[in-house]
Amino acid sequence: MTQKRRASSARWLAEHEADPYVQEARRLGLRSRAAFKLKEIQERDKIMRPGQIVVDLGAAPGGWSQIARPMLGARGQLFALDILPFEPIAGVDIIVGDFREDAVLLQLEERVGDQMVDLVLSDMAPNLSGIEIADQASSMYLCELALEFAKAHLKPRGSMLVKVFQGEGFDAYLKSIREVFDSVTIRKPKASRPRSNEVYVLARNFRAV
Repeated sequence: MTQKRRASSARWLAEHEADPYVQEARRLGLRSRAAFKLKEIQERDKIMRPGQIVVDLGAAPGGWSQIARPMLGARGQLFALDILPFEPIAGVDIIVGDFREDAVLLQLEERVGDQMVDLVLSDMAPNLSGIEIADQASSMYLCELALEFAKAHLKPRGSMLVKVFQGEGFDAYLKSIREVFDSVTIRKPKASRPRSNEVYVLARNFRAV
């Protein structure tokens, strides 16, 4: 590792440790600061309700699933998928695998079965290479996969919440979402770092074809 990269990593670690959301997550026993992003969107937009069937893509370490599961009640179901293994969460059906692989997608579809899904959550992000163009392309590809899954499995008037990095392909992606959802809103939760170009696209009222 170069001296420049070591300095950057040390700076990030110091900033991370000082982050009030990181500290509050630890205090509350939450698995990640990302939990606060979903919590804020839920409080504002009420996207989760008891009895729903929800799929959480890019779920590790489980911060979103940890927030979502209690909101679904005893009749609700939550399927969580990530390439990284993470500690079990009561009532969450966890699948470990790469969502880009057909075999993993098939496993998720088999678990969901013939049920139609109420909500698709995606906090997926690629492993960053540091090459901005390549990282943006990888990120948009994951977003497109999440949209394709939603189009195949959402029930009519279902919803999708997906993390998107603004940059090349962002506008075209929004256009493709608007083609199949009646309402598309951009959210930037307070827990998103201000300098980050991440936003969350909330798409509601899916028009099933």
